[in-house]
Order: sequence, then structure tokens, then C-alpha cells
Amino acid sequence: MKKIISAKVYAILSVILSTLLMCVVDGVISPPYVYKSAIKIVLFLFVPLVYFAVWKEKSTYLKQLFVPKKKGFLLALSLGLAVFAVILGAYFALRSFIDFSGIKDSLTSGIGVNADNFLFVAIYISFVNSLLEEFFFRGFAFLVLKQEVGRTFAYVFSAATFALYHVGITSGWFNPWIYLLSMLGLFVGGGIFNFLNDKLGNIYPSWLVHMFANFAINTIGFILFGIL
Repeated sequence: MKKIISAKVYAILSVILSTLLMCVVDGVISPPYVYKSAIKIVLFLFVPLVYFAVWKEKSTYLKQLFVPKKKGFLLALSLGLAVFAVILGAYFALRSFIDFSGIKDSLTSGIGVNADNFLFVAIYISFVNSLLEEFFFRGFAFLVLKQEVGRTFAYVFSAATFALYHVGITSGWFNPWIYLLSMLGLFVGGGIFNFLNDKLGNIYPSWLVHMFANFAINTIGFILFGIL
């Protein structure tokens, strides 16, 4: 593979193709959640690991992604709590104007998530899935790719593919205007996540904020499924 394409080309193409494939899996195929999660692990974990296996000199990039630092922890925690409050606040403020029942119906009919298994799904989404996405979009598609193509391109590319990834997941949840607004929010959020990680050189700050965002979304899910 190294003789055919460069590390930079592999990184860019693998992120684009993996993101598009997950859009198709989420928005078109819609397999049961356990199968969807297995596919995501292959695309978001093993595809990037091929990069480090083929270009072994890049392995230092991988190690740096997981080196914890105390600096920035309080900022990330504060942002996480703020995001949690904003998402829940927006839900309670808008639920009289927006029908959120379509989200529950989409989850139930599309990937088999229901009140009986939502607790397990919520735990997986909050801790495991969030780490997987942070490794792929902020670790591989930003911090690693930044070394190959430069900071500006990596910022835009990572944020754009992060928003694109959610197209399949959220398809049919909202009306077109709310949908476009949510995609813009995801792009901006991806940029903020990149900024947090850019300062410390690892993925822990964005993972912490991502977890709190998922805590809020899962809390809404518990409400929609009548668990809370």
C-alpha cells in the first residue's frame, strides 16, 4: 500500500470513504444496533490502525493521542457541563414547538432501539461510541492529518466529515430547516472539539465534552421512551 499511495492520501481517502459508508449504513441499510456498531468499529478503529501499521514511522502520532494531561481538564469539564445544560434546555424550550416523537420512532423501527435496551445503548453511546468517534474524527482526521496536510485543512476537513457522518444518523428526525441548523451546529461543534484537542495534543478534552453531550441526548431519549 505504501508504494501505491502516500500516507496523506490514505488518511484523507479513508476518512471520506469510511464516513460515507457509515452514512449509508445509518441512513439506508439501518441494520440492528449491534451490527451497526460492529461496522463502525471496523471503519473508525481498524481502518485508521492500518495507517499506523503500514507507515510505522507515524506510530508516535498514535501514542500522543492518548497521553493524558491535567492542563485543560477543568475547561473541558466546564464546557461539557455547559453543553449538557444547553442541550437539555433547548429540548425543554422547544418540545412544545417541535415533534420529537419521530426520533423515538426512527430509533425503534430503524435499528431496534427501544425502552428495554435503551439503558445499554445509552451507556455504550456515552462512553465507548464517543471515544471511537473522537479517535476517528479528532484523533485521526485532525491531530494526525494535521501533521500531513497542515492545521487549516485538518480543521475544516475533520469538522465537515463529522457533520457529514451525522447526516445518515439524523435523517428524517427534523424538518429541513432544523436539520440544516443541526448540521451547521455539528460542524461548529467539530471545530470547537478540534480547538480543544489542538491545544493539548490528545483526544481527552473533546471526549469529555462529547460524553456530556451524549449524557444530555440520552437523558432526552429516556424521556421520549417514558423511562424518566
